[in-house]
Amino acid sequence: MKKALLPIVLIAAGAAHADYKVDMKSIDAKGVGKSIGTITVSAAPGGGVTLKPALKGLPAGERGFHVHQNADCGVKEKDGKPSAGEAAGPHWDPDKTGKHKGPKGGGHKGDLPALEVASDGSATKAVTAPNVKLADLAGKSLMIHSGSDTYMEPPPNGGGAERIACGVIK
Repeated sequence: MKKALLPIVLIAAGAAHADYKVDMKSIDAKGVGKSIGTITVSAAPGGGVTLKPALKGLPAGERGFHVHQNADCGVKEKDGKPSAGEAAGPHWDPDKTGKHKGPKGGGHKGDLPALEVASDGSATKAVTAPNVKLADLAGKSLMIHSGSDTYMEPPPNGGGAERIACGVIK
């Protein structure tokens, strides 16, 4: 009696990475506070990543939104004073461009499209970052700033101003 041969299925290395669900927390000069919701990060169909916020308790308007270098939302000293979220380090800039040019501009890869916050303090509108790969985000942080972002220097970091919310990408 002959044995039937079963097909062998090979799974390619580097298969699709699972989405990240990032717990975002309020931050201030005293430290990391309570959760304000989550941001789900997934691979975008045309390349890059899509960031889908489900947030509450933010100031209304357009907010600066970035990937920062370190997976740490803690306080660190800046200009001799405790500063919210400074442990996250600078905007993620793996190519060492030193330029702040926006999500499509060829500068920091950490420059994300602005986060839109509704009048009730909620943010639910997804944004797409075309130059970011999902696999590159582990060990970084997502940061929301109190101001909007011009993606130009000066002011420093495009005028995003203080860091008000942060989440570690695990």
